Amino acid sequence: MLKNVAALLLDEVHPFELGVLCEVFGLDRSDEGLPVHDFAVVSAEGPVLQTHAGFTISTPHGLDRLEEADLVAVPAGSHFMDREYPKEVLDALRRAVDRGARVLSVCSGAYVLGAAGLLDGRRCTTHWRHAAELARRFPRAAVEPDVLYVDEGPVITSAGTAAGIDACLHLVRQAHGPDVANAIARRMVVPPHRDGGQAQYIKRPLPRTACDTVGGTLAWMERHLDQEMTVEQLAAQAHMSPRTFARRFQQETGTTPYRWLLRQRVLLAQHLLETSDETMDVIAGRTGFGNAAALRHQFVKSLGTTPNSYRRTFRGPTPVSEAA
Repeated sequence: MLKNVAALLLDEVHPFELGVLCEVFGLDRSDEGLPVHDFAVVSAEGPVLQTHAGFTISTPHGLDRLEEADLVAVPAGSHFMDREYPKEVLDALRRAVDRGARVLSVCSGAYVLGAAGLLDGRRCTTHWRHAAELARRFPRAAVEPDVLYVDEGPVITSAGTAAGIDACLHLVRQAHGPDVANAIARRMVVPPHRDGGQAQYIKRPLPRTACDTVGGTLAWMERHLDQEMTVEQLAAQAHMSPRTFARRFQQETGTTPYRWLLRQRVLLAQHLLETSDETMDVIAGRTGFGNAAALRHQFVKSLGTTPNSYRRTFRGPTPVSEAA
């Protein structure tokens, strides 16, 4: 059941992520025949809270309001990665799970759940910029940095900003069915479900390291991404034996020639999808994938979405010409 929802706020809460919870669970849409949630904003640190945007939020509800919630949702906030949390907040979150409620985090709100021990032994996620630190700080959590959200039993974690909408609609879909989730999505003018994950949003150019012996070969590979390459050919280009070249390449780049080349080809495909109108076959040829099917396979494997979906997301709509 999902009838009673509480948003748990700490100082320097992010208004957008709080607004996501208010929009999905806090609006009365009964005039459209949609279920109404008993929604409350709960302060964990006094009746007046600061937001990171410079204004304050006041609420009459304290932590005792969490005791009756079916879902406790924790939106993001500033400095959540390196602050301490009140013991009574962490105890309240643990009690909620123990009595059968669900808990949801949006973006860096996952750090609050982690501090309560609720991520231990569970898959989870957060914004891709914070994922490595989440994994470092909570080593017993299985952090998945590429997904939009993770539903792991009573604990649901979502990535940055709009991924909170995806997770909230997922919970609505589970509790009330797809028709209700779709209706709320239409009211919000958002897709009821997004393809892919965070991988497509992460800007990950390969690091430029000091490559004393393979630097020239890397530059050659970048200029010839459309060509077939073998370790033997690359070793000859570098004037080394294949075995020595493979060892030096791994030492100086931290990866294998195949993986380095594949990542460069995907990066070039992303650039062409964002900036050109080239067909998939042309892009596949220019990036060395050979054909559209191979491009699609490697693109989905690397980024979790198709080339066409990626282009729609990052290219935007085609401008409409003004009438003459």
